Amino acid sequence: GTGQGYTYISTEMKPVTITLVDTRTEQPFFKLDIPVGKQLSFNFLGGKGDDPVTRPDRLTYAIWESNTETGRLTNQLTCPPQDCVRIDYSLRKAPEWAETPPEYMHRIDAPQGAPAWWTPAGGPVPAKNRPLYE
Repeated sequence: GTGQGYTYISTEMKPVTITLVDTRTEQPFFKLDIPVGKQLSFNFLGGKGDDPVTRPDRLTYAIWESNTETGRLTNQLTCPPQDCVRIDYSLRKAPEWAETPPEYMHRIDAPQGAPAWWTPAGGPVPAKNRPLYE
């Protein structure tokens, strides 16, 4: 319902993994390594599952940019009753760097477009006796 649910944010210094476990069997039924700079938001819908005993509820979830406050939970799966779900929160090894946004891939100062001598790996500096115009 409105105003309810769960949100977990993954940062470079705290990269988060969320695992949802069915406490009746101790088996995980959902696990997500939340990408750095993103958040996982989810909610349980009681009575919306496909099996009245094993999966009576429905989990709806979405992965958004971190600090997103509103939006539609566009993914779903049937799940154990919410009262039988444990949320396991764990941190991956830090730091973990966020992916480079696609709009930055072709910047002139991007590492992949730089000559070897301009990168941390290093390389030979071009000769200074090159003519200005070739």
